[in-house]
Amino acid sequence: MESISILISVILVAVLIIAILIRIIVRLKEQQNELISRKQSLSTKYGRISEQFMPFIEDYPYDPNCFRFIGDPIDGVQFNEDKIVFMEFKASGAKMSSRQKKIRQLVKEGKVTFEEFRIGINN
Repeated sequence: MESISILISVILVAVLIIAILIRIIVRLKEQQNELISRKQSLSTKYGRISEQFMPFIEDYPYDPNCFRFIGDPIDGVQFNEDKIVFMEFKASGAKMSSRQKKIRQLVKEGKVTFEEFRIGINN
């Protein structure tokens, strides 16, 4: 009888230890997910900040003073004497979003226009 109560006690302690370990693992997984999310957010912020400096790097092929930053959905517009260039800056492994690809396709198809919109006050 005593051996059964010892066995039950050992099983209860083992179950308690397992429950504690599962709780620790769940907390660690939540912390890991939070860190991954923070890292991704910081990476995005650093990317947006660095995009604003891209026209000023040595290899930039145009006059940086003629670049205007937009940010989204494309990084900016380069206004040259003979052409206007929509610019998208990417790190080596980064890919364009589907929206950016659609903009590129519209430009290739010549579906870019210039419009003037005026507002006035009637006296």
